[in-house]
Amino acid sequence: MAPLRVAAAQPAVVHGDLLATAAAHADAVRRADARLVVFPELSLTGYVLDAPAVALDDPAWDPLVAACAEHGTTALVGAPVEEDGRRALGVVAVDGTGPRVVYRKVHLYGEEVDHFTAGPGPTVVDVDGWRVGLAVCRDTGIAEHTAGTAALGVDLYAAGVVDEPAALPVIRSRAVTNALACAAPVAVASAAGPVGPRHGFPQTAGGSAVHDADGEVLAAAGAEPGEVVVVDLEPRRG
Repeated sequence: MAPLRVAAAQPAVVHGDLLATAAAHADAVRRADARLVVFPELSLTGYVLDAPAVALDDPAWDPLVAACAEHGTTALVGAPVEEDGRRALGVVAVDGTGPRVVYRKVHLYGEEVDHFTAGPGPTVVDVDGWRVGLAVCRDTGIAEHTAGTAALGVDLYAAGVVDEPAALPVIRSRAVTNALACAAPVAVASAAGPVGPRHGFPQTAGGSAVHDADGEVLAAAGAEPGEVVVVDLEPRRG
């Protein structure tokens, strides 16, 4: 495998305006100029549990598809999705060909169980031969989920999370645990700013980071919305 340039982004959310928030995602993709960009949980709508599901043909995806096409990027975007009448807390992979749902959060938390159906379990997506394991927020703290992801033979563990500022040490601790369990680097996109005022997150932690396979932080953002961190990862040897 070739090296992989990966970014973790924490775009500003414009509540009720998918196009504006999608434009912030597209700006992050352009600034990162990375092969893979990871975004936080529910990054496209903010942590608004009753927000309408975002259809894959919604025009809001268009600026992000265009940015991904321009830079050869795959973006992992958090959004509410719906299939066969079941809403899920999804991860949507966006590239120059369009969006597709690649993961649904498994371990729902609190009020999420009233709005979403849990996903089937751990999964991976392929990016240039790198097997990227996926997780959303609470998934990262569930040992069974981490073990199941590790069993898929991942080369990178990618997660989008939302939590309050005081929880940043927990986010970092879980990233270390995930890295050691998977013997792989970890990219965590952590929401920044007021992404969920109605659902307990008037402010969030930020601190998006990329860790190496030993859990050491390679690069980390601060607490402000709009920050992006980029790291060139080497494939593991042997």
